[in-house]
Amino acid sequence: MSARDKFHNAVKQGLEKEGWVITHDPLRIEYGGEDKISIDLGAEQLLGAEKAEQKIAVEVKSFLSDSAIFDFHLALGQFLNYRLVLEETEP
Repeated sequence: MSARDKFHNAVKQGLEKEGWVITHDPLRIEYGGEDKISIDLGAEQLLGAEKAEQKIAVEVKSFLSDSAIFDFHLALGQFLNYRLVLEETEP
């Protein structure tokens, strides 16, 4: 398991204050036969007006290294991978 981002707990608390229920910390998803991904947080929220459930996956990034471009490309790559896996496993 990778280390949590410096702002992980602050993001988690912010989501909870906004009415999100943290369902996974981290959200682990198996993809294919042997591949596994781990997204920082999974959360859901019941929408009162629609009576429908809304789900999100949250990856926390702080961009604290010496190269913001490197951090951005790393985050973008993770986002693209996570989006692909979530589209397949949580349509």
